[in-house]
Amino acid sequence: MKFGICQELFVDWDWEKQCDLIAEIGYKGIELAPFAFAERPSDISAEQRATLRKTAEDRGLQIFGLHWLLAKTEGLHLTTSDAAVRKKTAEYLVELGELCADLGGDLMVFGSPFQRNIEEGMSRDQAYANAAEVFRNCLPAIGERGVRICMEPLTTKETDFVNTCAEALELIDMVGADNFVLHQDVKAMLGAETESIPELIHKYDTRTGHFHVNDSNLLGPGMGETDYHPILKALKESRYDGWISVEVFDYEPGSEFIARESFRYLKEVWESV
Repeated sequence: MKFGICQELFVDWDWEKQCDLIAEIGYKGIELAPFAFAERPSDISAEQRATLRKTAEDRGLQIFGLHWLLAKTEGLHLTTSDAAVRKKTAEYLVELGELCADLGGDLMVFGSPFQRNIEEGMSRDQAYANAAEVFRNCLPAIGERGVRICMEPLTTKETDFVNTCAEALELIDMVGADNFVLHQDVKAMLGAETESIPELIHKYDTRTGHFHVNDSNLLGPGMGETDYHPILKALKESRYDGWISVEVFDYEPGSEFIARESFRYLKEVWESV
């Protein structure tokens, strides 16, 4: 199994220090938040992209993808009624796809709750139609670079658009692109689904392209109440061969402690199941 970590946890660290620690702990991959490096992907030069990639690869790490795609942006939105904004959003996602591929990655997680909320007065059907249009307009170019978009369901506390795996698949099937797949996140599934996480892993095993691990307390796996034995057992049984990526939201215990404890716990549980 390939364990990775979302690097915005180390937002105040320089890139070499991030890579040094991540590799030393035992992770094999890094998931980038673009806002941690520039205001927009076009601000990251070809030379900078090559340096970021080489620094990671020299330490045995792969930058396998991006997430928080629209975080800290302005004038971009997935479900908006404004056609010009939808067009700009699709173009921005293509820029991110270029960045992802240049860094050596092949997936982008679409979370960005504030940039997908449904406008007041807009119907659910129209919101889905608008989102599908954005994805249809960007996925072909992204696919040419070998990159997928993984649609992330989030809880109703975070957004009112796509809260369950079933709703994500509804949108994915509307778009009908091979490089548009499901993303599963433990925190989100704990807060939004009626079925258990192992049931959801098995139910959508052929549609899932990426997997985030965390807990309802916003910390890493092993740092909350969630037992990961049935979760990792289900991933193993379903022959999931993608990345398992640590994503946390509460940094209070400290970046290094969170990274180390999450990896230690995941490795221990993976080996036990």
